[in-house]
Amino acid sequence: MLAAKTLRLVLIFEIFFNAFCVSETLPFHSANPWIDDYRAISGLENYKSWGTYNVHDPSCLKIGDTYYMYSTDAIYSSEHTGDVNPDVKTGFIQVRTSKDLVHWKFMGWAFDKIPEDARNWVLEHSNNKGASNIWAPYILQFKHTFRLYFCVSAFGLQTSYIGMAVSSSPLGPWKQKGCVVKTKKGDLMNAIDPTLVTDVQNGKMWMYYGSYFGGLYVVEINPETGFTMTPNDQGHNIARRANMRKDNIEAAEIVYQPKFKKYYLFMSYGPLMTTYNVRVGRADKPEGPFFDFFGHNLLDTINHFPILTHSYRFENHPGWAGTGHCSVFCNGEGVFFMAHQGRLAPDNQLMDLHVREIKWTDDGWPVVSPERYTASAQTAISEHNLQGIWEVIRIADANSDRKLEYGQILWGENRLHQNEMNRSVKIELCANHQFKGDLEGKWFFTKKNGLDLQTHSEQLKNILVFVGHDWENQTETFLFTGLDKNGCSVWGKKIQ
Repeated sequence: MLAAKTLRLVLIFEIFFNAFCVSETLPFHSANPWIDDYRAISGLENYKSWGTYNVHDPSCLKIGDTYYMYSTDAIYSSEHTGDVNPDVKTGFIQVRTSKDLVHWKFMGWAFDKIPEDARNWVLEHSNNKGASNIWAPYILQFKHTFRLYFCVSAFGLQTSYIGMAVSSSPLGPWKQKGCVVKTKKGDLMNAIDPTLVTDVQNGKMWMYYGSYFGGLYVVEINPETGFTMTPNDQGHNIARRANMRKDNIEAAEIVYQPKFKKYYLFMSYGPLMTTYNVRVGRADKPEGPFFDFFGHNLLDTINHFPILTHSYRFENHPGWAGTGHCSVFCNGEGVFFMAHQGRLAPDNQLMDLHVREIKWTDDGWPVVSPERYTASAQTAISEHNLQGIWEVIRIADANSDRKLEYGQILWGENRLHQNEMNRSVKIELCANHQFKGDLEGKWFFTKKNGLDLQTHSEQLKNILVFVGHDWENQTETFLFTGLDKNGCSVWGKKIQ
């Protein structure tokens, strides 16, 4: 009995001591789990080392104690590293696994060829263009069966095909089951980028898909078969933009948040190599209507908010572009995460996996960490912890006048322009509740690990503060994230 009491006291002391040390010594050095520039191992002979590299359009699902991630088979290559290796048999749809969302193991490819039905549909309706890859997979578990949705298309055309394969294991082998939705020139929509959700009230299943051709659509799916409830049904429109040829919208992702009892539709705006960015709307029912931060229907042909991610650069790093086409998933314990590609500036061709923890504002909007997730130890935060020098990024929409084609940049224009990168500024939170530097005003600490920043022109309320990893400086530190009155993300990290 005495030994048990002693053990409890030791554990209590260790928890208190560790929390005290973490909160009192941040920032402190902590090495990054991997480097961002992977050109040295980009050749196919090194594919087993691509744990967090060459990730594009991810879809992630936790099964048991393991996360499984599937992604478009996009591979960085150059004339220096070589992109052809006859000793390596590549395939379609990259597969990775992880136990902690930090360290990932490349497991190979889901398919060894493009399904004939999909390939034939695209080539027959596009003058033999396209059908050279498989895009944007989505993983779903239904009872004891895993369903892997995917799309085959021709770039810049409506000739597209969403198919489905099934397996009894998340690692396959996969059996092709056929077409879910397909489109051709003249249709109202484009059959790419599938994602699905089940209505928690009635068990109905819905699939979302689409792009700059007509916007995003939703169609009812038969849960038992995985195909549309009504054959050849293409569904109804739920989100769009005004100038579809120039103003891209794609990469739908849908999740249900039980705390707020709402369905959240994430979508990507802009060109995938530069100013790709994630927006979100929400609805009471999976079939919509969906509304944005200001209460506008996503069918209104305006820019919608909030903006969750965008091209950005903290100091001591070249920065990131293309931070879009996200997967949103839960760890089974109520914590949500977002995974997406990040293209390493300035060339924006290397595709690194970014996993960010999602926080939720009091009024039910998701915001994401300014830094990638590394399972940092959390601790209680005091007002004293916040005093010091911070880097702050105000995420804003790109003020770009680029000429785009089908929502994408023209070939060879993959570098960001000066006005397309969100850059950090520095402020100092002082003991007298004033802050100074590139921005000036007053700051206040709130009981819910929150921060209010007040300048002469605006008040940023309920900014969420937590502990995380500073990738640019390789330290553990304090981070914050939130939204301003315009529905734009506000990111910060303490650097001194």
